[in-house]
Amino acid sequence: MVAELNRADRVLLHNITWEQYEGFLEDLGDRPSARIAYDNGTLEIMTPLPEHEHFKEVISTAVEDAAEELEIDYESYGSATWRERVKLAGVEPDNCFYFQHEAVVRGRLDLDLSRGDPPPDLVLEIDMTSKSLNRFPLYARLGVPEIWCYDDGSLNIYHLQESEYVKAPISLALPQLPVQELPSLIEAHRAEGRRAIRRAVREWARRYKS
Repeated sequence: MVAELNRADRVLLHNITWEQYEGFLEDLGDRPSARIAYDNGTLEIMTPLPEHEHFKEVISTAVEDAAEELEIDYESYGSATWRERVKLAGVEPDNCFYFQHEAVVRGRLDLDLSRGDPPPDLVLEIDMTSKSLNRFPLYARLGVPEIWCYDDGSLNIYHLQESEYVKAPISLALPQLPVQELPSLIEAHRAEGRRAIRRAVREWARRYKS
């Protein structure tokens, strides 16, 4: 095992076996704030900072509020661990949602990609540039069709196409909405508090309701 210290909030480990990775998951099970990602022998343990968690929560809530206004069924599994041993990939997103496959997973607590369950339809990642381990290849191997990446005031959409992610103008999960407007909407009401942001998001989503 070789450790690489990048910043105070993260550590990168090399030459980690799958069994060691699963051991880390078990040992850190009582530390829900830690995020772990594994890519074919390389493991990153990251402890998110307050700014990171703020935008994770605000954007996640915005997704749910928008879906409620549009009367779209959804399911959220937060930062659940998604992994497949055969693909040597494991990752914990900042949040993840089911939209297209919501009916398939509705009410289920036993999802397992290795048994053929679908991966999340939408993954949210905050501040990708601060993470040493590139998560795109992990999500691609796991088959996640869409990623939203928030970084420095911008929200970008990526679709999985032929094992790679390409930037896209429209969300697959919420095609009705110009989701790139969310950061400016949130910033315009951030000083007024979370309730004001939620009201603004709901009013914004209502304009696109058919």
